[in-house]
Amino acid sequence: MTSPAPAAPEVQALLAALDGQRRHILGILDGLSDEDLRRPVLPSGWSCLGLVQHLALDVERFWFQAVVTGDKDVIASLADIDNAWQVPDTTPTTDVLARYRTETARADAIAAASAPDTPLAWWPQDLFGDPHLHTLRDVLLHVLTETACHAGHLDAARELLDGRRWLVLT
Repeated sequence: MTSPAPAAPEVQALLAALDGQRRHILGILDGLSDEDLRRPVLPSGWSCLGLVQHLALDVERFWFQAVVTGDKDVIASLADIDNAWQVPDTTPTTDVLARYRTETARADAIAAASAPDTPLAWWPQDLFGDPHLHTLRDVLLHVLTETACHAGHLDAARELLDGRRWLVLT
């Protein structure tokens, strides 16, 4: 059995940048209690744990497994997700964090096996109208931007919860 070919340099660079943002997501939450992870932080009612679940299901899983690969089982399961931002009290925190790690690993494997200009296999026209992303490169840039934006949200949430800040350059 041969090893898979290494990812294209551009894909490697985008995945490295995305990995930094993913580490930020998990790092800013490190040390928060289960209660704080589930506490609504803003008037909209989202919690840090809900944001991580959103990233796992609505971002990593959705964009890579549904849009990039066109996985019919994942596409069919999208209707089962009522609101990824809300984590049921019965769902253990460790399960949500593990799901995020699992989904990011799957996304990395999908991206690493493809060229940056690989066309998308499926587009959710009913959600987003005409396609505005067309290639794996576009999806990687979109997910990188969304993850970085949400990392900033978690920075603010963490500071509101207990005053901790991730990285402050003065």
